[in-house]
Amino acid sequence: MLTPTKIIAYYAIHDAKGVYSMNYNKHNDHRQPFGFPFTPGGGFGPGFGPPGGGGPPSGGGPPSGPPPAFIPSQQQGVSLQAVDPGAISNCRNRFTFIWLEGGGSFWAYITFVGRGSIAGWRWVGFFWIYFGLDLRRIRSFVCF
Repeated sequence: MLTPTKIIAYYAIHDAKGVYSMNYNKHNDHRQPFGFPFTPGGGFGPGFGPPGGGGPPSGGGPPSGPPPAFIPSQQQGVSLQAVDPGAISNCRNRFTFIWLEGGGSFWAYITFVGRGSIAGWRWVGFFWIYFGLDLRRIRSFVCF
């Protein structure tokens, strides 16, 4: 029987604004906080992140440094009912600032764009966490 020599934990977090995040833990921490039944490589529920996964893509980690050190101004314009996947797909593998419906904003590095969701890395002030987000939750975005 093989036993793993290192276990990597992903913590699932659902904030009040409907953003799903996973905290990548490099320190062999075996706990599963917040009661989420997540197993590395197995995902933690349907509808999260890229199809067939549920976790960060293999070999694709977060950006090597922080996002730009400024907060862009939100462009005022026509209000849309939902963000178009075709428009936000141009932000794949680029730093993107996202404003959420109902308030809240953050820097992201999008690695996946689906018909109704995105996934990638979200900057939380000091490090990147993996996240997934329904496109209906996005008010506007700008990528660099």
